Amino acid sequence: MAQGVITLAQQKGGSGKTTLAVNLGMAFAREGARVAFLDTDPQGSLGRWFMTRREAIGAPGVEFSTASAWGVTYETDKLRRLFDIVIVDTPPKADSDLRPALRAADLVLVPVASSHVDLWATESVLDLCARERRRAMLVLNRAKAGTRLQAEVAEAAAAMAADVAAVRIGNRIAFAEALGRGLAAAETGRGPAADEIAALAAEVRGLLPG
Repeated sequence: MAQGVITLAQQKGGSGKTTLAVNLGMAFAREGARVAFLDTDPQGSLGRWFMTRREAIGAPGVEFSTASAWGVTYETDKLRRLFDIVIVDTPPKADSDLRPALRAADLVLVPVASSHVDLWATESVLDLCARERRRAMLVLNRAKAGTRLQAEVAEAAAAMAADVAAVRIGNRIAFAEALGRGLAAAETGRGPAADEIAALAAEVRGLLPG
């Protein structure tokens, strides 16, 4: 079974970091992995999702914790000993406060929504990943299939100094609906959203230790 710390990072807000964190973490949990979520974003969206889940259906098999930017190293070291997968959600920034979360990661996922502005914001995150010598993979998120803009963003992403996930995550209402209920998209029924996350989890699994 794959093991490791996965950090979600992106300078621009609204890229879908928390949505990917939730759905990817729960995909691993549904496979039998012990999963911990670590929220370092002061907005606390990941924590609100977890509390909604716990109140609605309980939270067997997964755990939740928080940390300040500079408490990430201690918290991830602790969680790594207890869980197979640790998912770290970060605030929308690319500065020195982000570096501990990158340093703790076995893999950094950088969501990129379907706009050139999102892609431009990615460069500073990738620069920090390079400084910390951490592998980064871009995930084209909220993708609008068949559009000229999506094709341009995908082409530009491929030219950047990072891997690009083969799967693209669509701009689907199923993600938002599930998140609001404390669920992952796959828990509301099979469909394109669940299939895309399963494919992304398989890609990520191949890049993790173990």
